[in-house]
Amino acid sequence: MKCPNCGCDMPEGVLYCEHCGEDIHIVPDFEPELERNMEETMEQTINNVLEELHEGMNAGEEEETGEDLEEDLYQEPLHRKRIWPRVLLIFTGLLFAGTGAVGWYLHGYYSEEYQVDRAEQYVTQGKYEEAISCYNRALELDEENIELIFKLADVYLLKNNKVEYEYLLREIVRSKQATAEQLNGAYGKLIAIYKDRGDYQTINDLLLASNNDTLLATYQNYIVKDPEFSINEGYYTSIQPLKLTAAGSGKIYYTLDGSDPTKESNQYTAPIILENGDYVVKAFFVNDRDIASDVVTKEYHIENTEILPPEISAISGEYNFPMYIEVTSDTEDVYYTTDGSNPTYDSTAYTGPIPMPLGRSHFKFARIKEGVTGTVAERKYRLVMNTDYTPEEAVTSVVEYAISSEKIRDSEGHFDESDDRYLYQYLYVTNIQKVDDFYVIVEIYRTADGNMTRTGNNFAVNAYTGELFKLQRDERGRLSLIDLEEREDSSEEE
Repeated sequence: MKCPNCGCDMPEGVLYCEHCGEDIHIVPDFEPELERNMEETMEQTINNVLEELHEGMNAGEEEETGEDLEEDLYQEPLHRKRIWPRVLLIFTGLLFAGTGAVGWYLHGYYSEEYQVDRAEQYVTQGKYEEAISCYNRALELDEENIELIFKLADVYLLKNNKVEYEYLLREIVRSKQATAEQLNGAYGKLIAIYKDRGDYQTINDLLLASNNDTLLATYQNYIVKDPEFSINEGYYTSIQPLKLTAAGSGKIYYTLDGSDPTKESNQYTAPIILENGDYVVKAFFVNDRDIASDVVTKEYHIENTEILPPEISAISGEYNFPMYIEVTSDTEDVYYTTDGSNPTYDSTAYTGPIPMPLGRSHFKFARIKEGVTGTVAERKYRLVMNTDYTPEEAVTSVVEYAISSEKIRDSEGHFDESDDRYLYQYLYVTNIQKVDDFYVIVEIYRTADGNMTRTGNNFAVNAYTGELFKLQRDERGRLSLIDLEEREDSSEEE
């Protein structure tokens, strides 16, 4: 049984609608017009009966005045014979009139077309309650008529009853009888309601629950999909870098301890490194409209038996300013190469930050423990300085300074009759004391038999101006610049 007021389903025998609060009448109410027409018909019929009776009585009285008592007694049965056929005819008419009125009422009550016509008339007259009653009756006669539900919803909207309006639209989107066009219309009206409220989360939930590809494509800007995990949950015997991605612009928040993430949780910005242990990763996505996806949960168990790769500070790429390449994790037992070959015990041991070489370089870092080489960390760099002044020119500048100061006699580094020489070699480029970028040139003593040793004299040449400085380290190991002219003046005074 459905409520005649709001159309909601009701248990049989219940006389009160829990949805709209309306009392239910067991005997259906008469339509006002039908009732009025019946009353007019009955009144006209009764008036006709009274008029007939009145005429019959007058005729009888006239007959009595012209006759004596004997004649009256004689005529009385005849008079009665004349009256009763009229009375019978009148009551028969009344019976047919009443039956016709009831038939007219029943025809209207059980006619969907009549109820719809009356509802439209009531809407035109602004009688919304009466229109609702007629539409509800029409829906009782044709429960699967989606267009009638649309019309009833529009009447509630005219009444500014947005609760019932939304409820009926929801009934349409849940209906299996609705056509694609009707569904699109209902979803469009619902989305307009929630958009006016700024309730984009409900729009998202409504569309995802529809499982309608056309709707999802039409309103894709209102939809937030769950974040995707780069690896399946399960058991792993090595470190796993977990990447989280989501469609659209927004932010991903996650937790690793099984707790539900919020906007106060960690924001995903880089792959999550899953090392040894158990992880319960939960994540959800929030787009720029502040619509949140569902929380996705995946569990991982990691039993790592491999040697971890070193963590390197500088990522692979192209640079145009001096950089240091640094191992930021445990530096013990770390070896590296710069030619792209895999590190071994014969490779260079890492002892501290490494200046990035000019041009292209290919670094590989690895931990080597008990003869076992761990996972290799690989980096590729290209350093191009924004200057036309080259390291070769910097070396020439130092050689010329050494000749002018009479430390050497020629550009090959000879200083006496022996074949021993002082050589000058470019080492790296670096920023010193945040003053500027400098080419570092080292002095090497080479004996006649080919043995080479650094003398400890180092020079710094400005990579942009060519200005030459003596380079030394202070007691804290920091590089400092010493002006050569000031150094010479100080030596002369001594």
